[in-house]
Amino acid sequence: QVQLMESGGGLQQAGGSLRLSCTASGDTNCLSAMGWYRQAPGKERNSVAKITLGGTTNYATSVKGRFIITMNSAKNTVFLQMNNLKPEDAAVYYCIAEQERDYDDILETERCSERDYWGQGTQVTVSS
Repeated sequence: QVQLMESGGGLQQAGGSLRLSCTASGDTNCLSAMGWYRQAPGKERNSVAKITLGGTTNYATSVKGRFIITMNSAKNTVFLQMNNLKPEDAAVYYCIAEQERDYDDILETERCSERDYWGQGTQVTVSS
């Protein structure tokens, strides 16, 4: 099992910046990527940014050029630097950790199953 602990949300004015962090603990050996989703009231949860352990990043079009995702692999921590915040960025931000399947061919045992882990969410509010 993997546990995710998020921090860094809060209230910020439009044009300002916030930095979110998320640390994974527990059995993290099979994690392949971490990232952030967000969900505004009455809307679907959508991907914001993702980073693989190899450093490959992916961003939603709406945040490209404003948000930066980084990872400290040694500490299993992912950061989301959010700059030039807009009112439409307001949402609950959820950390996600993606686990890949790991099968031991010799022992014929699945060591890790493919699944996602979610954090509890952190609120980001942007005032105009």
